[in-house]
Amino acid sequence: MQYYSIKKEEWDKTLEHLLLSYTIFATVSNEFGQDYELIKPADIGGITYNIPKPATSLKSFFLPVKENVTSARAPQKPRIILGIPNCDIEGLSLLDSIYLDEDYNDIFYRDRRENTILISSDCFGKQEHCHCTTYDIKPFAVRISDLAIVLIDGIIVFRIMTEKGNEFIRTISLAQPLTDKNTLESIEKKHNAVEESLRESQKMLPDYKKTGSLVSEANMKIFSDHSLHCVSCGACTTVCPTCTCFLLIDKPGFEKVKQMDACQYPGFERVAGGEDALFEIKDRFRNRYLCKYVWKPEKFESRACTGCGRCIEACIGKINKNEIFLELSR
Repeated sequence: MQYYSIKKEEWDKTLEHLLLSYTIFATVSNEFGQDYELIKPADIGGITYNIPKPATSLKSFFLPVKENVTSARAPQKPRIILGIPNCDIEGLSLLDSIYLDEDYNDIFYRDRRENTILISSDCFGKQEHCHCTTYDIKPFAVRISDLAIVLIDGIIVFRIMTEKGNEFIRTISLAQPLTDKNTLESIEKKHNAVEESLRESQKMLPDYKKTGSLVSEANMKIFSDHSLHCVSCGACTTVCPTCTCFLLIDKPGFEKVKQMDACQYPGFERVAGGEDALFEIKDRFRNRYLCKYVWKPEKFESRACTGCGRCIEACIGKINKNEIFLELSR
């Protein structure tokens, strides 16, 4: 891979100039945590680097909660999304498989993907529920993202992964090829330390394939017991970087609205005749895990859980899926 570097103060000035041509979203921290913000010149100094992870998943930029799919759309400025953790980058792999299907691609999703430069951020730490390495996902991007970014010793380092990333870096005149081996070695040491920390903290958790087998073979009682705490709010699917279910709602005037749906909602699988295979909450609860660990990987050859842990953090009922999987593996 190619590496480029630029001084942090020069990068900040570059971002201010880029705002003339791009809409930029970047990770910013406040008293509530870290999330993406629409960046203005005054916000540039507050952008965070290499801190896991924003509260909102990358999915939200490509699959809005609600959108009218029949109305005309004004041209949009190209956009940059800066600070994406690799758990979200890897989640995009599944979304691309679904929404960029050769025969049935989603034109709105496709346009957003083509209009966006993805700049991922290597994680130099972990949060309590992070478990990406358990599913063979690194805490730093090696594919899909256009570039990756690292802030180290006052220097911004870019790792280039796509041709779009190459084209972007060429527009930054002050960015130069990185030749300092000590800097690259320092980054590698940080990568290794975070990977080791993640592996150690989640060493008892079954891997992705094993989890699929455990879920498939599990007795219904364990799902019934844990589903007693579920309130069917759908928070787990909303924050998940890979959940993609939606409704297509007909409106007056031949308008159609695409709206996010969730398999945890009552009525999710109800049909016109009134039958509902997932009427009981325990069945909806089990369905989610089967979808993520069995059905999706079989159909798309891609992981439908990237170990971000957001569903654990967002759950009103304090349901921890990792504790369920540990219980299954005993």
